[in-house]
Amino acid sequence: MNTLTLPPLPTLTLSILVLFLGFYVNRRFSVLERSNIPPSVTGGIIFSVITAALYFIGGVRLLFDMQIRDFLLLVFFSTIGLSAKFNTLANGGRALAKLVAIAAIFLLIQDVAGVLIAKLWGVHPGYGLMAGSVSFAGGHGTAIAWGQEAEAAGLLRAGELGIAFATFGLVMGGMIGGPIARRLIQKNQLYSSDETAPEMVFNAASPETHDPYSLVHLLRTIFVLALCIQLGSLANQLLAGHNILLPGFLTAMFAGIILTNAADVCKVPLNAVNIDKFGQVSLSLFLAMSLMALQLWSLGRAFTPIVLVLGVQTLVMTLFGLYIVFHFMGRDYDAAVITSGFAGLGLGATPVAIANMDAVTTRFGPSPKAFLVVPLVGAFFIDILNAATIKFFIGFLGGW
Repeated sequence: MNTLTLPPLPTLTLSILVLFLGFYVNRRFSVLERSNIPPSVTGGIIFSVITAALYFIGGVRLLFDMQIRDFLLLVFFSTIGLSAKFNTLANGGRALAKLVAIAAIFLLIQDVAGVLIAKLWGVHPGYGLMAGSVSFAGGHGTAIAWGQEAEAAGLLRAGELGIAFATFGLVMGGMIGGPIARRLIQKNQLYSSDETAPEMVFNAASPETHDPYSLVHLLRTIFVLALCIQLGSLANQLLAGHNILLPGFLTAMFAGIILTNAADVCKVPLNAVNIDKFGQVSLSLFLAMSLMALQLWSLGRAFTPIVLVLGVQTLVMTLFGLYIVFHFMGRDYDAAVITSGFAGLGLGATPVAIANMDAVTTRFGPSPKAFLVVPLVGAFFIDILNAATIKFFIGFLGGW
């Protein structure tokens, strides 16, 4: 077996080609475009199948250096923070509280479903937790961490199964969010309540007034994004000194929130169009890199239980989204977009949730509330809720 590891720049170049592949395939197969499947998901899955073929047929294992991907995640969440005004935060406060409560209920249901599958399969119920919120809502990091705990307690290959569930959950979360929102929007004849273009304020004396993509405006946007990332890094260092550990993307987002509202107070204009474009580019490339790097060959040995668990958890997520999330979030257009994002959170990760909502709003119209509430739940609250839920079930089951 030969292993080929691509350095950061070739990985970036290839991810752009993968993204173009996704655009092309979505255009050729209109059902994908109508279902709002993100091009990054389409292209990434196709390429991961190609790398699996190289592994099995050609004996070549293709790996990628993901340094740029991790940086793109910081850029993306910085743009989310820069788009969050305090008045919007205040308007979204009640919706945020509702979605946190809904997420707590969903995590319980997801773990109950996982444990029931384990019981029916005739294996230790601890494997059910790996087939529940540990891997799906928790994602790869949580699956790896709890998988080590489970294996230490005697559950063989629990970590490997957790990674497999998290991987396919990432893919499925990106596939069902768009169709769910499309069904809700068309069935209930919903429309975006925000018909205005992104708010832009430019200096009337500036020669770039009519060109938001001028060099000056682009450089200003890059400077602000770099400032968000740097301030977020400094905040992490300070918090780490007090034994408070937060993910880098979360502090970058908070830095963006502070900067954009400080700019409003000081009457300093920020180019919302450029910020939005940087967010779209960074998210699309991040997701393309993540999915094209899937190591499908490592999942073949557990194919049958993976398919069973994925089918059940996808059904649970779909029904919960259609009948619980949409209903309790207000049954309006924002609720439909939030539901598509929640599908990404429940089965995958926050970037998948954002990609789902981006695909929906690109077609049907903006939803500022959804882009504020869902990232906050995904970036902070769901991990805390999930840790408490997992601890509860471990205690209830009497340990791993």
